[in-house]
Amino acid sequence: MGTVKLSLDFEDRVGLVLDVSRVISARNLNIITFQVLPGRMFLEIEKTDKKTINQIIDDLKNIPKVLKVHPIEIMPYEQKEQQLRAVLDTVNEGIIAIDSHGIISICNQSCAEIFGIPVEKVIGQNVGKLLAKDIPMLKTLKTGESYNNQEIIINVEGRRLHYLTSGRPIKDRLGNIVGVVAVLKPMSEVRELVYAITKPSLNSFNDIIYASEKMRFVVEMAQKVAKTDTTVLIRGESGTGKELFARAIHLESPRRTKPFVPLNCAAVPESLLESELFGYVEGAFTGAKKGGKQGLLEFAHEGTLFLDEIAELPTHLQAKLLRVLQEGKVRRIGGQEEIPVDIRIIAATNRNLEGMVREGKFREDLYFRLNVFPLQIPPLRERVEDIEVLAYHFLNTFAKRRGIQNFEITENALNKLKRYSWPGNVRELQNVIERALTLADDGVIEDKDIILDNPQKTHFVVRTLEEAVNQVEKELIERALKQYPSIRQAAKSLGVTHTTLRNKIKKLKLTDKIME
Repeated sequence: MGTVKLSLDFEDRVGLVLDVSRVISARNLNIITFQVLPGRMFLEIEKTDKKTINQIIDDLKNIPKVLKVHPIEIMPYEQKEQQLRAVLDTVNEGIIAIDSHGIISICNQSCAEIFGIPVEKVIGQNVGKLLAKDIPMLKTLKTGESYNNQEIIINVEGRRLHYLTSGRPIKDRLGNIVGVVAVLKPMSEVRELVYAITKPSLNSFNDIIYASEKMRFVVEMAQKVAKTDTTVLIRGESGTGKELFARAIHLESPRRTKPFVPLNCAAVPESLLESELFGYVEGAFTGAKKGGKQGLLEFAHEGTLFLDEIAELPTHLQAKLLRVLQEGKVRRIGGQEEIPVDIRIIAATNRNLEGMVREGKFREDLYFRLNVFPLQIPPLRERVEDIEVLAYHFLNTFAKRRGIQNFEITENALNKLKRYSWPGNVRELQNVIERALTLADDGVIEDKDIILDNPQKTHFVVRTLEEAVNQVEKELIERALKQYPSIRQAAKSLGVTHTTLRNKIKKLKLTDKIME
């Protein structure tokens, strides 16, 4: 049934509204909506014929203090509702409001999409019947307590809904609760938001610095497996860059737009590790968060879960992880529901997993599940060619941070770096370079600025017998020149002639050490 909408301009006087009502009731018509604003009045009445409408307009104009009367297309409250609807529908989050009886009064387009139901079918429904009787909105309607970031998993018309929600009570001027408004965000969008935040910290293969053939081979293998969905097990000593490889693999994988979720199994206490990985339902244990908590296995859905130090995972959790990998489903602590997950696993360790399997400390079936594509990163001592390029890379990074434009590493300093065995690998080299730049004069790093964490680990790194001989001779000559005040005395201590020592000094480019 249609309606007729009128606007009246007037000068305020007592009884004006009553006079307007009499004109309408005289035609035996109902007033559907009556809005009064300063100097203006709006009427919505039952639809009638055009002749009657014109008579009503003429009668209204004859009322004292009424200045103007004309038809309108939309009532002010309708215009405000349209504006509010436009605003709500531009918001990415779902917004829903209920009245004091739990009836849905507001539902924006995003909320309807979350429910998978058209807006017009959502509004007017009882929220408890549509969603669930125990949803947080109904609790807030009773208690008046707000809630933040509660995770909800429910089924609506055969669809599984998984979203994060926060809600606030709506109160009248007297403080009475007259409704509740809530914001909903699908967990898939929450994961994408996290990815958008963490993406800048992801590294590509271009961030892996190397010059050696050994590393070139490893990088090429990693680039090949990155394009697949294969499980990767990265092996290597501490400090070799296992997480760097894991991040690069994710960034070049089909899952690059989804979350990369790292977990160091050795860094989380065993008592918390299970809940971090698998999550829990509300009331699962003392101190469990209201609404429960999503585990990292769920959070990494459609993305990559990086399990560093996988060898430190307790045996009982190894069994649970294996079940997830086999079935693609997660069951939260204290819960019964099997939650589907689609994740790629990249694991890493510096331990001998094969030995742990033999000793019964690591499940053999999980080992085979993880070891689909092993990637072995060689220690720094086995790729001496990388030391110089890495040293200059770190030096350039630290120099930029400190505003140092001119910097270099002397040959003696580089040789000292190359003779060291680097038990801490690339991470240790990074620390040594940062320390050396702090000690260096005018940005020039000399061998005295290279302070090693474990000098006893120094060894001769050579490729040929000639290099070995030259390196030993250089060490002995430098030591003798420091100990004795002249070349003659140094030569005598070494058991060679003065001329022979001079020639070797020139050959080994130690001319700056010559003393007479």
